[in-house]
Amino acid sequence: MAEEYDVIIIGGGPGGYNCAIRCGQLGLKVACIETRKTLGGTCLNVGCIPSKALLHATALYETAQKDFPSMGMKATVEADIPAMIESKDKVVKGLTQGIEYLFKKNNVEHITGFGKIKAKGEVEVDGKVYKTKNIVIATGSEVANLPGVEIDEKTIVSSTGALELQEVPENLLVIGGGVIGLELGSVWRRLGANVTVVEYMPSIMVNSDKEIQKAALRMFKKQGVKFELSRKVMGVEKSKSGLTVKTEAADGGKPKDIAADVVLVCIGRNAFTKGLGLENVGIETDKRGKIPQDHWKTSVDGIWAIGDVIDGPMLAHKAEEEGAAVAECIAGQSGHVNFNVIPDVVYTHPEIASVGQTEEQLKEAGVPFKSGKFPFTANSRARCNHEAEGFVKILAHAETDEILGAHILGPLAGDLIHEVAVAMEFKAASEDLARTCHAHPTVSEAVRQAAMDVEGWAMQM
Repeated sequence: MAEEYDVIIIGGGPGGYNCAIRCGQLGLKVACIETRKTLGGTCLNVGCIPSKALLHATALYETAQKDFPSMGMKATVEADIPAMIESKDKVVKGLTQGIEYLFKKNNVEHITGFGKIKAKGEVEVDGKVYKTKNIVIATGSEVANLPGVEIDEKTIVSSTGALELQEVPENLLVIGGGVIGLELGSVWRRLGANVTVVEYMPSIMVNSDKEIQKAALRMFKKQGVKFELSRKVMGVEKSKSGLTVKTEAADGGKPKDIAADVVLVCIGRNAFTKGLGLENVGIETDKRGKIPQDHWKTSVDGIWAIGDVIDGPMLAHKAEEEGAAVAECIAGQSGHVNFNVIPDVVYTHPEIASVGQTEEQLKEAGVPFKSGKFPFTANSRARCNHEAEGFVKILAHAETDEILGAHILGPLAGDLIHEVAVAMEFKAASEDLARTCHAHPTVSEAVRQAAMDVEGWAMQM
């Protein structure tokens, strides 16, 4: 008789491995199935973590090159790309091994192979069937393909290939002006590549607050990135001399050819739900390949879905929250995720971060609001650190003063945003934040001053 589990999780990414660990903590008998030999999914292996390692290294490289002289330092630095890639790989290896340790610590069984639902309560892995009371689908997402552009991970690359380039391309063309394209474009620009971003929409980062969109575009242009907005890619031609990217205006016509040595395709990601055996249990996906669910419960009792395979932002931390919540639901507890407080960060330099609603969303919903804004040029610590670009913007309800959203472009934005996230979780008013003492001099004072500005009494501008 086959061994039976309380929970089998298909997918060992941030949603899957956190769900598995939480199940183990709650005393459930749990197994996690992962196709890769290493745990961590796209995020740890070929996404969030390796890209941040390269972003950090190249930011230091550019700082030494361009900013040291203005701070009274002289230095000569040289980039060693293979060594930089090796350093990135060491970080990835250490973290993936860390998950293996956490699995052992929390009695999670790690099964390597491709998991497929054979029937309700049955998961097949390479011909072997495992029985379980609950199945959690946490298979994440895969790179979206662009018609007419064939990715070979050599000269036409996805985000995965862009993390493995062994030399700096002279001309890098990025298809897509979203988070991934801007981050990886920044990596190779800092190392010397001429970067051009082709974006179908009339702006970059289309889901961001419009004020952030405009400021970010100015920032990237100032850094040397070229943009072709409202333009679509029709195909890529290869020749001995390199690549020719065929484009035309988004509304048709006005063709333009752009030469490149490497093309990076970053037009988004698709839910990975094919081949999982969903048809065996009668689960149908929507036209985007995502699984319909209600509080992570699918149409089949005992089968759950989390992370990129369901609606919502494709963010590792969103999947982590859902993984823990589902584990608690399975254990009979009240798993909960506050989807109104999911931070989002672009790890460029400076960083861009947001939480809650944008000004445009509030206007569309007819919610009365007031806003406050504070520039980092007026923040003493940012000026001391030669990192005074950008601003903090806070939105609050016009009548109750409850904080509804925050948007930051500037130093440490990815960390500062969580001050507002915690405030929002406790339904704090902007005045609560404005009257909370902040240490001086710190960049976090800019958050307080923005909250003060909501109230109309910012004191440092």
